[in-house]
Amino acid sequence: MHDRDLDQRLIAILKQAPLRMHVFEIVRSLALPDWAVGAGFIRAAVWDALSGYTIASPVDDIDVLYFDPGNRDPRHDETIEQRLRDRDPALPWSVRNQARMHIRNGDDPYASTADALRFWLETPTCVAARLDTGGGLEILAPYGLQDLFSMSIRPTSRGHARRAEYIARITEKRWHERWPNVTIELP
Repeated sequence: MHDRDLDQRLIAILKQAPLRMHVFEIVRSLALPDWAVGAGFIRAAVWDALSGYTIASPVDDIDVLYFDPGNRDPRHDETIEQRLRDRDPALPWSVRNQARMHIRNGDDPYASTADALRFWLETPTCVAARLDTGGGLEILAPYGLQDLFSMSIRPTSRGHARRAEYIARITEKRWHERWPNVTIELP
């Protein structure tokens, strides 16, 4: 299957998930620069669909990403989180400006939100999406979508370099308990 086919498959899954579309609409309304919603919010929707689950997995947090090198103050993220809570207080919002996250992670500066995704630890988490003004979804996936759709957890180059963190995340998240068909590759 070509990446374009997987993109379309992911878009179809997200568009059939009312909560996901609700979140995309709320975040789009803030007009953040280079924004996307990613990580487990996307991964869980796909793995639930692939597993045939009719009840969506609980959402631990909603990772809202944006890229604004002109305002790297972490308090700005808190302000955005409050704006999101004002629109839907029941949702667990988590906002991070990717223009400053390289500092916390000890990386060279990221060039964009999509570039920041390359530095996450496992490939099926390095996926995000955003809703354009016409209602279409744009997918950001620097490692492609094959691992996401094959339910394979593999380390990125950063996951290899930070092996202990990668293993700790897998242990903590316990994805294999919720989705027994998941396969895990250790670095």
